[in-house]
This record gives sequence, structure tokens and C-alpha cells, in this order.
Amino acid sequence: MIAGMEPAALMQILLVSMGAGVAGGILAGLLGVGGGIVIVPALYIALGSTGMDPALTIKVAVGTSLATIIFTALSSARAHQKRGAIDWQILRYWAPSIMVGVVLGGFLGGYADGQLMILVFVVTAFLVALDMILRKGSDAPEPRSFPGYIWMIMGTIAGAISAMMGIGGGTVCVPIFNFLGYDIRKAVGTAAAIGFVIAVPGAIVYAFTGLGVEGRPPFSFGYINLLAAAAIIPLTTIFAPLGAKLAHTIPRRALRLAFGAFLMLTAIRMVMDLL
Repeated sequence: MIAGMEPAALMQILLVSMGAGVAGGILAGLLGVGGGIVIVPALYIALGSTGMDPALTIKVAVGTSLATIIFTALSSARAHQKRGAIDWQILRYWAPSIMVGVVLGGFLGGYADGQLMILVFVVTAFLVALDMILRKGSDAPEPRSFPGYIWMIMGTIAGAISAMMGIGGGTVCVPIFNFLGYDIRKAVGTAAAIGFVIAVPGAIVYAFTGLGVEGRPPFSFGYINLLAAAAIIPLTTIFAPLGAKLAHTIPRRALRLAFGAFLMLTAIRMVMDLL
């Protein structure tokens, strides 16, 4: 069915991708999440409805999401930089270990069983949601200091999980920054820039590992579906600055609760699909 996918199925993928692009763009700017936390479940459901193997569906959804985050992260980071909300020192310090984690996680995701990837997505989203909802950050946080090797370990883990989930830096990195005592707005802005560091090598790995795999939808390059990406990228890029603007007008506590609530709903939805 996939090889000769009907026009109606292609249109469904296109429409879902456009909706995910709008929502993902706003959330990318608002929460620094790169939009993947919306795009992956949306594409997973849309592609699954065409009769694709679920184990293959999650890989295409993740690979496509990472490709779109390249552009979303740039748009979101630029908007946050105008408000001075990116810590470039941390970004330069943390980027190498994150990229190592992304490559490791990307190859694991590209070759691992799709059910494992869904499980990683669900567990991580659920734990992060609990952390953001229950943790009480102070209004004037004091950043904590950790040895360099701790930062390297956290960066590698954050990169690997992000690559397996098809997400930008926000889902994992914002809670880490929050735990370390950084202001939530600066955490969101810096995570938006980290999304670019994650997305570029991640997309390359998923494009490579998916080459020649049978059962992919039309217009796919490796595990990246170019049709969905073409629909998502312009919309996420347009709407990310709007989300960034909202991030600087919403109270810190409300921002954390919004982030946690959204992740919780996403985790519940993915559990339903897994079961």
C-alpha cells in the first residue's frame, strides 16, 4: 500500500504536517523544544493511518522531525537572542558532548527496534513533565556549578535521548537548566539554540541509516519524509518568533506548568499508541 500510496493518504499527511508545523513553531519559541515533541506524535499517527509498520513509522517521524528542527531552532534562537536569552558560554561548552550523544543516539535509533524508540519517548516525556510540574523554581535562581565531566555526561545523555526522540534541546535541556538554577527564560532560549546542534547531525544520521529501507512513504530520503518536511518547515519558522515573544510575557511558574502539562499529555497519547 505504501509504494502506491493513494492521493488521499498523501493529503492527510500533508494536512497533519501543516497543523504540526503551526503548533510546533509556537511551542518551539515558547518552550525551546524545537517542535519535535508535537511533530513526532503527529507524524506517527498520520503515517500509521496509511498502513505503515509502526516500527518504521516512528523512525520516519523522528528523522523528519529532526530535519525540520534545523530551521525551527534557527528561527527560535534568533528571536531569543534579540532578547538576550541565550547563554553562549554554556552553549559552546556543552555543544561537543551533546553532538557525541546525538550521533550515538541517532545510530541507535536508526537501527533499533521501533517499539524501543516509542518507549524512550514516553518514559522521557513523562519524567520531564513530572519534574517541571512539581519542581518549584525560585524567582531569582542562583546557577549551580558542577565539574566539567558532569556536564559532559549530561550533554551526552541529553543528545542521545533527543536524537532517539526526534526532539530539539528543550525537552531534556530545559529541565536540566532548571535544576541547575538557571532562569527559565534563559534556559528556554539556550535550549532553542541547542536544538540546532542536535538537529543537524541527527538528521544526517537518520537520512543515512534509512537509505534503501523498504516500506517508507513516497518522497522519503532515508528516514526523512521530504513532503512532510516541506509542509512543516515554513510554518514552524514563521510561528517560532511568536512563541518566543509569548515566553517573555508569561510568568516563570506558568511557563513551567505549561511545559509540563503539554509533555504529560503527549506521554499519555504515546502510551495509548504503544499499548
